[in-house]
Amino acid sequence: MTRAVYVAAGEAASNKGTVALGLVELLSRQVETVGVFRPVVREGREDALINTIRSRFQLALPYEACAGVTYDEVHADVERAAGDVVARYRALARGCDAVVVVGTDYTDVGAPTEFGFNARLAADLGTPVINVVSGKGRTAAEISAAVELSSRELAQHHAHELAAVVTRADAGQLTIAHDTPLFVLPEAPSLRAPTVADLLNACDGRFFLGQRDGLGREASALMVGAMSLPSILERYTEGAAVIIPSDRAAALLPGLIAAHTSPGFPALSAVVLTGGTDLPDPVDRLLRGMTIPLPVIATEHDTFDTATRLSAVEGRFTPEADGKIDTALRLFAEHVDGGLLLERLAIAKTDVVTPLMFEYELLDRARTPRRHIVLPEGEEPRILRAADVLLRRGVAELTLLGDEERIRVQAAQLGLDLDEARVLSPFDAELRERFAREYAEVRAHRGMTVELARDTVTDVSYFGTLMVHTGMADGMVSGAAHTTAHTIRPAFEILRLGLVSSVFFMCLADRVLVYGDCAVNPDPTAEQLAGIAIASARTAALFGVDPRIAMLSYSTGASGAGADVDKVRTATALVRERRPDLQVEGPIQYDAAVDPTVALAKMPGSQVAGRATVFVVPDLNTGNNLYKAVQRSAGAVAVGPVLQGLRKPVNDLSRGATVADIVTTVAVTAAQVADDSL
Repeated sequence: MTRAVYVAAGEAASNKGTVALGLVELLSRQVETVGVFRPVVREGREDALINTIRSRFQLALPYEACAGVTYDEVHADVERAAGDVVARYRALARGCDAVVVVGTDYTDVGAPTEFGFNARLAADLGTPVINVVSGKGRTAAEISAAVELSSRELAQHHAHELAAVVTRADAGQLTIAHDTPLFVLPEAPSLRAPTVADLLNACDGRFFLGQRDGLGREASALMVGAMSLPSILERYTEGAAVIIPSDRAAALLPGLIAAHTSPGFPALSAVVLTGGTDLPDPVDRLLRGMTIPLPVIATEHDTFDTATRLSAVEGRFTPEADGKIDTALRLFAEHVDGGLLLERLAIAKTDVVTPLMFEYELLDRARTPRRHIVLPEGEEPRILRAADVLLRRGVAELTLLGDEERIRVQAAQLGLDLDEARVLSPFDAELRERFAREYAEVRAHRGMTVELARDTVTDVSYFGTLMVHTGMADGMVSGAAHTTAHTIRPAFEILRLGLVSSVFFMCLADRVLVYGDCAVNPDPTAEQLAGIAIASARTAALFGVDPRIAMLSYSTGASGAGADVDKVRTATALVRERRPDLQVEGPIQYDAAVDPTVALAKMPGSQVAGRATVFVVPDLNTGNNLYKAVQRSAGAVAVGPVLQGLRKPVNDLSRGATVADIVTTVAVTAAQVADDSL
């Protein structure tokens, strides 16, 4: 049976999109297939919120399946339109485990009230309602009255209220007695700020020059630059979009670009050229030969018309607005009791674990409690972009290593919000001296002295590792711009507990498997293999994977002989001796470990064969090829390598790591802090 919830608001500008995004993420952690449905959409253009949710949560649903009828159809015949909505919703719901229905956008679609129209639709669809009420500009008494009024209207139309959410309000000053759970989301100014893409659309603009991926930036202010360049430079503020006539662009645009990249001036979000005048050829050639680190938009409208249009734009969710989406998801996660909502919806967690479900579960584990992670490569753009996401999502507290002025300027130019991040220089005199003494003490048996250590500890990998060692950070993630050896050597020297190994989480379409060791030990002994198996089982359990260990070999059971298979057989015996509580089988071939039919033929009666979740490879050659083959051939998402055997977590990134890879690795590292035995 499909579970669904209807998000309905009592007025415009309610931030109900934040609630819808949060609900889709919440449900995506519980069930395999989540859908989004908007009963009424505008004619002639695709709904931005539908496409935002489809893109963000990788929904394999065509746009048409997620949209009901148009506003024009509702005005023409309300009853017929309602019937069509129900039919289209049911068609979508048949292919989904859960659906989030997002109500209308306040265009006066029904009489006597639009909220009543949504309430009737919710009753027709049989979906409980999240009642969203804006607290903006209202007293506590007025908010309470608005909540009760909308609750009564839901009841009048036989719609069931699941919970109420008051948005854009101060939770600390609001106490409301209510029959259903009530949550309060505080105002988040960045949610109201339009993105540069919103501005482009509002002025019928076109992308002209510069950084196209800057279209998702938030424009915090508008300024008309109808004055001299010095006057503009004195007046514009951080994140502003500056509107200038195109016939003055030759004089103003180069200066604005220079100011945007200068540490002494605020960073812009965009420049908008009005009037449609072409740039002089030499200036056009000059600008097109430059690297312009912000979007430049051109519009045919004049300056007054453009300024009027842009000043009326409010922020909305679009697929490009990553920062806005991350802010909304954090707001929902921090202020809404998701567990209570799931309980009231009676949604049990499925046995299937998709990559998206694993990702959201991972982010939840990382947040509780929030840990402090150091990122030594603080001047690397991918690290800065990942830090912006991590901070907006509330995944971890962060310290970036590097020159603070360069990092802050670069972040501003990229349109990133890193205000919550701490920035430290590895040449900080006080810390350099402290870390030199710590490192000299740890490595005294190798002849290390304080004098020699003073130079060593300014290396960002050593500095970051010593932050972890001394408790200034809970974990470290590096490697986007450094080799694996450079990243993990300090951890081996300072944080090693015993045998250090690694695992990859292999996220298949319907489950997560754990492969170890595919990155560290070239040819482990039987003793080391047993240690890797036990550590891998512990890591699997920490991340919600029930460990059933397959000790891989080229033969199964007693069918083979030789040094290689004997090593695996001995290692299996050692695991059983040391951890009799663990389910382990070996030696076993991969097909017997994963395929129940093959398992029945080769190893009948085994608790592991055919259903293994943790795979321990006999050597690095096997492991590295295995995980890459599965990753490429089966389309699996590989998360790792995740290091085991350190006192505190340090994890390595590939130098080809994407921003998403970095976010995931930081979340893994934060989650590892909960288990000091890893």
